[in-house]
Amino acid sequence: MNDITQASVLAFERKLDISDAYFWQVNSADSKAQKTPIIVREKSVRGTISNRLKNTIASDPTKLDAEIEKANLQTIDAAFLQDDKDILQVNWSCKILPFKGEPCACNSPSYKQRLEQIVQSYLQQQGVAELARRYAHNIANGRWLWRNRMGAESIEVSVNCTIDGDTQSIVFVNAQQLQINSDFSAANDQLQQLAQLIEWGLKGEKFIILNIEAKAVMGYGQEVFPSQELVLDTGKQKSKELYRLNDNQQAGMHSQKLGNAVRTIDTWYSDDIQFPIAIEPYGAVTTLGTAFRQPKQKLDFYSLFDNWMLKDQQPSVEQQHYIMAVLIRGGVFGASGKE
Repeated sequence: MNDITQASVLAFERKLDISDAYFWQVNSADSKAQKTPIIVREKSVRGTISNRLKNTIASDPTKLDAEIEKANLQTIDAAFLQDDKDILQVNWSCKILPFKGEPCACNSPSYKQRLEQIVQSYLQQQGVAELARRYAHNIANGRWLWRNRMGAESIEVSVNCTIDGDTQSIVFVNAQQLQINSDFSAANDQLQQLAQLIEWGLKGEKFIILNIEAKAVMGYGQEVFPSQELVLDTGKQKSKELYRLNDNQQAGMHSQKLGNAVRTIDTWYSDDIQFPIAIEPYGAVTTLGTAFRQPKQKLDFYSLFDNWMLKDQQPSVEQQHYIMAVLIRGGVFGASGKE
């Protein structure tokens, strides 16, 4: 391995190509009614002051009363079901591309050859069945609905895939029975069928596009939660902007947010795991402000990957799954010349 040097240019295309999600609404009492788009609306509200105040203000009743009297005026986006609709319907698609270990960019032929050898060895010895099963679990359990999942009475997830003119339809009648903090040990015929489709796509044996739909019973007129836009222009008057998909102002969810949920399969970051985390090079979970895969512990992607590539130190099977999942996720992994 001494003749192989780290590639300064190394990039992989993502193999789970996910679309944005569209938000629709349906009336459960009328099976013949057409679905209609959920529209993002703007509203202005007068909120109360609830942020943590300085001790000089909080400890002085007069100053505190004066601060509380100030109006907290906000213009925000919101999305609600209509008063005659109680079901949130979310539609998106996922194309499964073949994973062969070939980078889309690499400036070192010897490094590229070594990389492809390692990936092919993994595919022959381990295969992608474990990764496919975990991806299938997260599609089936509706994790990708995020906050909408938590507020639903019931959720049905259906997946359609057409192969050689034959359409396969897989329905998970009660998606909430598949836990989002589980160890992926759940097994049934529907999960196995979906995992098989994903495995075929990753192997390149069949062309796979999954058309995914969830129907979540939220309640008549209830609020639903599309993706929130990152407001980069701090001069804007609106403090909360929701994602709109078209000129009709239809609510939607970012493909990145869907992808994060689908690849939340990493239970190999610790011997004492409490929940799966998304596949990330440093095991980053921004909502917790924590990187669960620390370079100090040699559990981050780069430490594991470089030791395997350059020093022929093969990691455990679990960490091999993790490394391959990062490559399937895609990204730029070249070594920088700067320290």
